[in-house]
Amino acid sequence: MKTIWIILIQRIIFISLTGLGILGNNFIFVRHVYAFVGPERKNIDVILIHLAFVNTIIIYCIGIRDLAAIFYFRNFLGDVACKIVIYVERVARGLSICTTCLLSVVQAVTISPRTSLWRKFKPQTACHVLALFLFFWILNSLISSNLIHYIRAGSSMNRSEVGIYTAYCYMLPSRHTVKWLFLSLMALRDVIFQGLMGWSSGSMALQLYKHHIRVLYLHSSSSGNNSRPEIRATWSVLTLMTCFLFFYWADLIFSFYTGSTVTHDSTILNIKAFLVLSYAVLSPFVLIIRDVCVAKPSCVP
Repeated sequence: MKTIWIILIQRIIFISLTGLGILGNNFIFVRHVYAFVGPERKNIDVILIHLAFVNTIIIYCIGIRDLAAIFYFRNFLGDVACKIVIYVERVARGLSICTTCLLSVVQAVTISPRTSLWRKFKPQTACHVLALFLFFWILNSLISSNLIHYIRAGSSMNRSEVGIYTAYCYMLPSRHTVKWLFLSLMALRDVIFQGLMGWSSGSMALQLYKHHIRVLYLHSSSSGNNSRPEIRATWSVLTLMTCFLFFYWADLIFSFYTGSTVTHDSTILNIKAFLVLSYAVLSPFVLIIRDVCVAKPSCVP
């Protein structure tokens, strides 16, 4: 009876997260598409559109992969479907890192002093942003290309001979050189982009502190104008950064654990799937909440 209740709770949680994530990301996508085609188009709208699109891909891939497992749809994913779902999910997760980093850097440059040299690196047009996205897609497609060869459906594998990757998709053992080559490329990507995130977060925090000092000095909330769009957008990006880093490092710890133990524990695997899904689900609602606060000065931290 206890097991039945646990399974039921897992089903409710994953269905709820998947539904909320799709709804939230679609709202952000449509909202910023509408804003971009309007008279006051901004490059940051393009970045948020791409982030919502990537998050939706992640949610759909995890939904197909894990909901099929939770509802015991046997042989639901064949070899081709496993390759596509796992590969696209891995590419989308890499794109999420890159896009979140770009959002953070652009916002840091936006609120930096006009005399700052970093202003020269801000994308001036949507074409510049799209060129960066093309680079991100090519980079992450190449880094994840090994999955196309090594992923197989569980129905065609001997489970005692391979490590479990998801409920029904398995990863074949790869050569030591290939394994460490792709792991090194992934690690290098993460170090570079998270390093940029760290710099941009520190820069934004410093600018917010200086703004706070100016407000205290002027002794006037109207003069300080804490409701400036730039300040609110900066708080949104910093909140997104915090969420991203928390779920990224939690997922990394679980990945090391599952990879080193080759665990078949469904609870551990479900927690890992939850961590991967959480940022994609929560990020649009962080943006929505901050947007609601635009008309409410009391919402400002």
